[in-house]
Amino acid sequence: MSREFGVADILGAESVGQPGQRRFRIFVQAEHNSAVMWLEKEQLNSLSLALDRFLAQITEGQVLRTEAQTGSRPIAAGMPSDFPTHPTYEFQVGQIQINYDQHSTQFLLNATPLQIVMERDEPQVFMDEEHAISFLFTHRQAQHLSSTIAQVVVSGRPVCPLCHTPLDEGPHACIRQNGHLEIIQVGEAEEDE
Repeated sequence: MSREFGVADILGAESVGQPGQRRFRIFVQAEHNSAVMWLEKEQLNSLSLALDRFLAQITEGQVLRTEAQTGSRPIAAGMPSDFPTHPTYEFQVGQIQINYDQHSTQFLLNATPLQIVMERDEPQVFMDEEHAISFLFTHRQAQHLSSTIAQVVVSGRPVCPLCHTPLDEGPHACIRQNGHLEIIQVGEAEEDE
């Protein structure tokens, strides 16, 4: 059974750690509850893209993601200093569902924790639906969250434009440039005279 927070007062995303070693989290605070939800970078980016698609559909194209900007990149604000040191809930996210309620014009996010239990010396992974949380948030919060996530995701290591692998200091062995990509040549057959 999901624990319902109600409407979020504070909602954001951030990364913790150095590029290449970062962990990603969403934080939310509502009237009497707070939560920190840890995600993989891909999960966080997928959430941002899903929010962008919802916003574009709901506003009939009035709200679109800004893909490129000139000048220096803005820095994501991060968790507010008055956010609880020990949130009510803190977990690794196994599954995120996002919905939109047209009547209340609010988004609903449901996050299910991932649990790992050792059985016969083997780790077993399952979704702990009993401890899932859900909360509502507004269009403005959705836009801000999506924008913040985009800033957080791109603020890490740069990626190779061809293979999308993160670039570290030093040489990069791109699989698209070093003979690992099969090249097919198409030639025209000569006509017999």
